[in-house]
Amino acid sequence: MRLYRAFATVGGMTLISRALGFVRDILIAFVLGTGLVADAFFVAFRFPNLFRRLFGEGAFNAAFVPLFAKRLEEEGADSARAFGEQVFSVLLVTLLIFTIAAELAMPWLMYAIAPGFVAEGDKLDLAILLTRIAFPYLLFMSLVAMLSGVLNSLGRFAAAAAAPILLNVVLIAVLSAAAIMALGNSPETGILLAWGVAVAGAVQFVMLVFACYRAGISFGLKRPRLTPGVRRLVRLGVPGVIAGGITQINIVIGTIIASLQAGAVSYLYYADRIYQLPLGVVGIAIGIVLLPDLARRLSAGDDAGVHVSQNRALEYSMLLTVPAAVALIAMPQPVVQVLFERGAFDAADTEATAWALAAFALGLPSFVLIKVFSPAYFAREDTRTPMIYAGIGMMVNVVVSLALFWKIGHVGIALASSAAGWLNAALLWVTLARRGQFSPDHRLVQRLLRVVLSALIMGLAVWAAVGQTGHLFAADVALVLRVAVLAGLVVLGVVVFFAVAHVTGAARLSELRNQFRRS
Repeated sequence: MRLYRAFATVGGMTLISRALGFVRDILIAFVLGTGLVADAFFVAFRFPNLFRRLFGEGAFNAAFVPLFAKRLEEEGADSARAFGEQVFSVLLVTLLIFTIAAELAMPWLMYAIAPGFVAEGDKLDLAILLTRIAFPYLLFMSLVAMLSGVLNSLGRFAAAAAAPILLNVVLIAVLSAAAIMALGNSPETGILLAWGVAVAGAVQFVMLVFACYRAGISFGLKRPRLTPGVRRLVRLGVPGVIAGGITQINIVIGTIIASLQAGAVSYLYYADRIYQLPLGVVGIAIGIVLLPDLARRLSAGDDAGVHVSQNRALEYSMLLTVPAAVALIAMPQPVVQVLFERGAFDAADTEATAWALAAFALGLPSFVLIKVFSPAYFAREDTRTPMIYAGIGMMVNVVVSLALFWKIGHVGIALASSAAGWLNAALLWVTLARRGQFSPDHRLVQRLLRVVLSALIMGLAVWAAVGQTGHLFAADVALVLRVAVLAGLVVLGVVVFFAVAHVTGAARLSELRNQFRRS
């Protein structure tokens, strides 16, 4: 199936990006730790990065891709190109106005983004400066998102999926330069990082402009006009962005609340970075690929193909996500310890981050389910229903976060995010079923149960192994040995899971291998 190959392409590129992201975050932890500069930079990076994830990881495409793909399927490339030019012009002008307004209003915006910084003047001033420097990243990444949607609609997934790699390459280079210059945990390092974010956005934009040109699509700059097509995009796009980006919106809400606790912003950031690896490789990859596939099949009247694509996407995503979530719950401390505990990041930071990671991991399957179910709505040009459910989840997240924060601090924020994710996923699933737009087939039901059983057995094995090897993760143990032990635990988990999965029938390696060969 082409679908599996596309999953593999996007997932593979995302895996490379996230792996480099870990290198980046290891360097940030080493240089900045969890102090004043780290908190200020993470807030500065979180705001424009929110829009990268909202637009670049599928939420903007929730509205754009179905409309573009429909024109491509029914009216041809010229009509699709004309529509793309209209959208590009309106988007560019809107983003320029928004960016200028945000730069001017940044001191007031910071009171909303990080109210806990108000009592710390130096941190507040630095956060304002860094956010102003990094903010143009939002403009570039929104345009990158549109170009990515064009490429994805054409079935060209590689360039768009590879673009985020450039961000990590640029920031790794900046951090390496800061380390060589011995700038350490200083505002100068934060300023260099913020400039790196802005430059990386511009580089990604140039890369995708070239990729579109090679694909035979180029957009000229025209006078922006609110044509009927653009107006429809706006009507679908606003609720689509809210619905598709609810996980990131919840994280921003958590960041606002966490700013009231010293170091909490950093703890949640590092934990978020770890669980974003499986979410990005599996959930986001499937969401990006599934949307244009469903849109094309619906336009062609292929209801049977839609049914098969949804079931196999859900099966594939849970096969990879459920064991990843169980593993992170079983061994959060060794993972955080090996990745981040060095330099300015100490043992207390490890423990605090590990608890947040385990809490986020509880919701990992739900975050992926949202990515799987949302395209079924978006492909039918229904962005309103997911928006409503996303709003319900957001309210639950706020209430639970505030209730738990005063009892268990930042861990309560992570738990609230997971609870909101499960509620959102359940609402999406039930509504699709009631409408007759999704029905789990016999194979899916059987395999989901077997996947959960296999993952639980694997989790027990990994948890027992962590109990026997915990002393090998002490700070005085050589890093090489700690890395080797963690790698051994990962290998143990993979071997146990797939061995049990093969026995139970949750997944057979020969079957997966044949799927990719047929691709």
